[in-house]
Amino acid sequence: MEEKLVTLAILTYAKAQILKSVLEKEGIKSYIQNVDLIKPVVSSGVRLRIKESDLPHALKITESNLWLSEEIIGEKPIEKEKSNKVLIPVDFSDYSMRACEFGFGFAKTFDTEVVLLHVYFTPRYMPSIPYNDVFSYQGPDEESIKNIIKKVNEDLNYLSDKIKSKIDSGEFPNVKFSCVLKEGIPEEEILRYAKNTSPGIIVMGTRGKNKKDADIIGSVTAEVIDRSRAIVFVVPENTPFKIFNDVTKLAFITNFDQKDLIAFDALIKKMSAFKFSVTLIHLATLKDTWNEIKLAGIKEYFHKQYPDLQIYYDIVMDDNLGQNLDSFIQANNIDVITITSYKRNMFARLFNPSIAMKMIFHTDTPLLVISDKI
Repeated sequence: MEEKLVTLAILTYAKAQILKSVLEKEGIKSYIQNVDLIKPVVSSGVRLRIKESDLPHALKITESNLWLSEEIIGEKPIEKEKSNKVLIPVDFSDYSMRACEFGFGFAKTFDTEVVLLHVYFTPRYMPSIPYNDVFSYQGPDEESIKNIIKKVNEDLNYLSDKIKSKIDSGEFPNVKFSCVLKEGIPEEEILRYAKNTSPGIIVMGTRGKNKKDADIIGSVTAEVIDRSRAIVFVVPENTPFKIFNDVTKLAFITNFDQKDLIAFDALIKKMSAFKFSVTLIHLATLKDTWNEIKLAGIKEYFHKQYPDLQIYYDIVMDDNLGQNLDSFIQANNIDVITITSYKRNMFARLFNPSIAMKMIFHTDTPLLVISDKI
């Protein structure tokens, strides 16, 4: 009888390859499932599975190795003036174009430029981590790599021409934009680029709920929202509106942490050009009168800070899957969910996904994620 396989982690394909090599160097046979080799897109991910008996050893390896730490994307960011540009990572999918619709709208409102960033991965790419010697697979020939590079350049040029056409027709606002092409692991290159350029906001597209592989928590988008210092706006493909100006109701999820107050303040200041109401939401596991008292206190505090802002509050029972929250969002016609992203180590992110990572694949409501390090 074959031994049961268990999922060790859900990662982007590039990272799964790296971890697979690391584990097999230690004698742990690993298997990658749900691989899309034809067109690996920005929000896709794969499952890395191992034998159940190898799990304790594998967990020790993943917990101790540097590739799971923040250092994988480089040193601490150099303090510099924010560029305030709108960064849009693209993968040439339909939901990338949805992200562009919002991104160009933001750029018009903020009077800034757009940067379209595409990151492609080739098997020859080896991140600068201490495990270069563990890559055992044979890479493709140079001709294959040239074809990959040629194809991504053609795709980026096609996207650029399509956007120019939308600007000429008036569908997109006339703002300056540029295209950047990077080779590497998508989430790492996006985060590195954001660290080096300090964009005002990152806009990313997702498939939304009820789509194939929509529950993969190891996606590039999820990695970026959990680790970015910049504000991240996540746009599901089926979002019913095209620009942030159409947002009238915004939900702000709070755990009564002081960092939530800082994030709320950053939200209002960043989005001061837009007109919307805010509903403060607390996800509770038990009914507790003190939760409502604390929400009322926060509402009163912010009402004094922003007297012209309409603020409401409510409590939603946490079902750990986001279904109750999603039902509340739909029933109250909430347009955007705002969440504070707390800085956590990579190991915690893999095995204890945040609210944002749960919601990103279980709702068609856009997410506005504000880092506690903003």
